[in-house]
Amino acid sequence: MSATTPAATTGDPDPGSGAVSWPPVSVVVPVLNEERHLGEAVERILAQGYPGELEVVLALGPSTDRTDEVARELTATDPRVRTVPNPTGRTPNALNAAIAASRHPIVVRVDGHGLLNPGYIATAVRLLETTGAANVGGVMAAEGTTDFTRAVATAMRSVFGVGGARFHTGGEPGPADTVYLGVFRREVLEQLGGYDESFLRAQDWELNHRIRSAGHTVWFTPDLQVTYRPRASLRALARQYFHYGRWRRVVMRQHPETVNLRYLTPPVVVLACGIGLIGAALTPWTLIAPGGYLAGVLAASGLTAVQATPRLPVRAAIALPLVLATMHLSWGVGFLTSPRRLARRTPAPADIG
Repeated sequence: MSATTPAATTGDPDPGSGAVSWPPVSVVVPVLNEERHLGEAVERILAQGYPGELEVVLALGPSTDRTDEVARELTATDPRVRTVPNPTGRTPNALNAAIAASRHPIVVRVDGHGLLNPGYIATAVRLLETTGAANVGGVMAAEGTTDFTRAVATAMRSVFGVGGARFHTGGEPGPADTVYLGVFRREVLEQLGGYDESFLRAQDWELNHRIRSAGHTVWFTPDLQVTYRPRASLRALARQYFHYGRWRRVVMRQHPETVNLRYLTPPVVVLACGIGLIGAALTPWTLIAPGGYLAGVLAASGLTAVQATPRLPVRAAIALPLVLATMHLSWGVGFLTSPRRLARRTPAPADIG
């Protein structure tokens, strides 16, 4: 990092300022089947106006759409963009390949469907200097474009959908367990061996846990926002949260000190509702658990819809209870059925999707 601290800013930096020395930055992007969003994601990176040197490394998995063609167009248009292969198609492998191929002391992680807010990189670089953190990051700003995805985005920003994690719901800046994506000091990534490639999901959380265990700081700020596009169907959402639950169980097996009530609530709800429905054949009193959960989801959906900004369309508000229940129950089932050796075996295609 430069010995000169970049000026404080949450917007675009002033490239003409002679008093600021900005360190060179590498942006690494794991890419698989991102035909729809990759072009816009890279355009947002290049439009940051970051005054220091910047490179973008796309790690290309075996996509089945036009992603590779879009990537070729991007590299032909701007020499700062280049690609490396990721034949496995797995996110942690892609990140490690892109990091290994990159050159600069600051590493910015961006997904192929993530859209950085203006001034994101400059703000993150400043915070690395002023806080001394090893990783800084911010909010996964879920944003929908259809009634269904607006419902999902609202649920993903709500404490009723994802708990109180600041990288979902926002909050005060400060040290955090984890952040969305992240802007890292390369020396720390190299010290810790990068991402654990056995974690097909939850690799960010696992890496941030190792960063903190090594005595470094992970810093959250709401000034860093990345627009996230939710899954477009209920089936895709259920699959996503099922795998989130599976891999959170893996993290907790390997790092038992990370167990907390927020992660145990969904599997407890699944067990209680399942026992209640099965027991209803013997006594209707057991329906108290699933009935109570249903009432809770409806109440939470109503409160969330009323508080949503911007206001939810009627169809999105109607979909919200189903979205919340899908997120909770899929996560809980994934957690309960997570194979004990999942992270240490060759993953099947179903584990990757």
